[in-house]
Amino acid sequence: MTTTNTVDNRRYLEEAIALASKCTPKPTSFCVGAIIVDADGTVLAGGYSGMHDPHDHAEEAALNELDDTSRARLATATLYTSLEPCSKRASRPVTCTEHILRTGIPRVVFALSEPDLFVDCVGAETLRAAGVEVIQFEDLAEAAWGANRHLQR
Repeated sequence: MTTTNTVDNRRYLEEAIALASKCTPKPTSFCVGAIIVDADGTVLAGGYSGMHDPHDHAEEAALNELDDTSRARLATATLYTSLEPCSKRASRPVTCTEHILRTGIPRVVFALSEPDLFVDCVGAETLRAAGVEVIQFEDLAEAAWGANRHLQR
């Protein structure tokens, strides 16, 4: 099985969106879920905002869950995230976009473009410019916004 077909992409993205519901809503951050899947369809790791630390972003939390064997499989993996990976953040010096680029993950699939509530995000644009394949399922954006209803758009 490969994660490049639309049905698989939607299913994994829906799993990432479901993880966002585990977040504790805060007025200064988004609730986001992320999973990392290898080319064979094996889920390598998952995470959500605030998973281990209040400053954790979902992509960062998922990457931190990887063991050495899983890290070796990132060259053909896909990262699924409910929200566009951040390109600027106040809580830590390394953005999720930078984390993704450092790992060499070649594909990112997301649902909701980051609203400009906190920063002007250019995560998808930055990833594409670096050669990462970026796919957005805009029809799942409202589902991804569901965990973020505590925020005003």
